[in-house]
Amino acid sequence: MGLELVTTRTIRPEDNGPLAKIIRDTLAEFGANRPGTVYYDPTTDHLYEVFHSTPNSIYFIAEQDGMMVGGAGIYPTEALPEATCELVKMYLVPAARGIGLGKLLIGKCLDAAREMGYRQVYLESMPELKKALSVYEKFGFEYLDGPMGNSGHTGCDLWMLKRLDSPPHRHIGT
Repeated sequence: MGLELVTTRTIRPEDNGPLAKIIRDTLAEFGANRPGTVYYDPTTDHLYEVFHSTPNSIYFIAEQDGMMVGGAGIYPTEALPEATCELVKMYLVPAARGIGLGKLLIGKCLDAAREMGYRQVYLESMPELKKALSVYEKFGFEYLDGPMGNSGHTGCDLWMLKRLDSPPHRHIGT
């Protein structure tokens, strides 16, 4: 699989099942399928509805030959500081890893966050997801001492934050 064969688009209703499977399979693969993670979060089965009904959020699906190979989004998680969103549900099937797709999706999410007026992007992760952590670091995410906001994902014990360099294009909520 090469990155040139991958297309991206926003989430659709029919993506719910395949996306939930990718998320849960990935967490199980890395031994991170424990309570307090999205593995057990009931919204994982209804991500189209979650993103479609939430202003200032977006979720990108990556496809190759019409098959979903991953995705990532931004979401205004409850109780985050003003102008801060969360990078969420960043998961790829094994065949889509190592080709730059994670970087592409993170870049799309950061661009969307800037366009929506966010000034910071927060994320939560786990030590088991070492490769993802190294990609986040390359994007300039810095480790925090504790969680921000109220994601409800108490099984995540690593927290990172990136300040967006470019000024917002428009104000959140307008």
